[in-house]
Amino acid sequence: MAAYILRRLLLVIPTLFGILVINFAMVQFVPGGPVEQAIAEMQGGGDVFEGFAGGGSDVETMRDSGNDSYVGSRGLPDELIKELEELYGLDKPPLQRFFLMLGNYARLDFGESYFRKISVLDLVLEKMPVSISLGLWSTLIAYLVSIPLGIRKAISDGSRFDTWTSAAIIAAYSIPGFLFAILLLVLFAGGSYWQIFPLRGLTSDNWESLSLFGKIADYAWHIALPVLASTIAAFATLTLLTKNSFLDEIKKQYVITARAKGLSESKVLYGHVFRNAMLIVIAGFPAVFVSVFFGGSIIIETIFSLDGLGRMGFEAAVARDYPVIFGTLFVFGILGLVVGIISDLMYVLVDPRIDFEKREG
Repeated sequence: MAAYILRRLLLVIPTLFGILVINFAMVQFVPGGPVEQAIAEMQGGGDVFEGFAGGGSDVETMRDSGNDSYVGSRGLPDELIKELEELYGLDKPPLQRFFLMLGNYARLDFGESYFRKISVLDLVLEKMPVSISLGLWSTLIAYLVSIPLGIRKAISDGSRFDTWTSAAIIAAYSIPGFLFAILLLVLFAGGSYWQIFPLRGLTSDNWESLSLFGKIADYAWHIALPVLASTIAAFATLTLLTKNSFLDEIKKQYVITARAKGLSESKVLYGHVFRNAMLIVIAGFPAVFVSVFFGGSIIIETIFSLDGLGRMGFEAAVARDYPVIFGTLFVFGILGLVVGIISDLMYVLVDPRIDFEKREG
């Protein structure tokens, strides 16, 4: 197993290289770059930097430091445009810029944000706890609810309980996550009905003065609605997947044989069926976590005003903040690949009979 894990870890490097190559090539064809964004702001043609923390942009610093070459609506001189390109490192050929970026990434140097006075690594570390909290709790709650519910539905297949829970699950699955999030805000966060949960943020203003128990309660109070909105779709999928997996296993010959030997129903279900049925559920763990962490986090973080990686990546894409874009892409890629390796380890934990080394051989 150690050799298999080592091979998987070594595959992370070429996989990340491929991800960076594809996205770097795509960026070269995207209209509008950081220079164009800076020019638009200097000419008063947009507000692409509004909402970015950390003060003014480098362009504003240049303009305020006595650079009087800015001529407003009459256009910008070529010297200033060249200065902007040099400032953002765009004065070099794309291939040279790419290999410079790879060299910096090998030293874990992700550069500095174009429009925020902070390094990309510090920015990612600052935003990561929010996204990790959202993705981890959503995935954990989805599994803790879906697996027992799916088993119960499989045992009572065709009953009234199975029918009405299936109807509720299908209804939950059909509701888009962003629409459900808005509904939660309207109902429980002071929209038009009850002010039970906070409207935004992950902690209260008096967080530092709270006791340990008070901090835990305050954190749970703030994270409740975002986690519920993120969990709804994954909860429905996992429940039906668990039910169908158990139904497939229950019909197999070894279950009939175990019952014929006089084993109790709980012994049959949790001693034999559970281990085999859970393999396909565990296989879906990376997809569930990645979908919540990468996909849903952008919408949920925006709606609930959570300052996480998803929202930061979206703002960076809009402003063409390339160091932040590729830095978050690099982090997301590593997390996704590591979660895949963890999923394989969970396979072996659930069923020690699985040997990936023999399967590869």
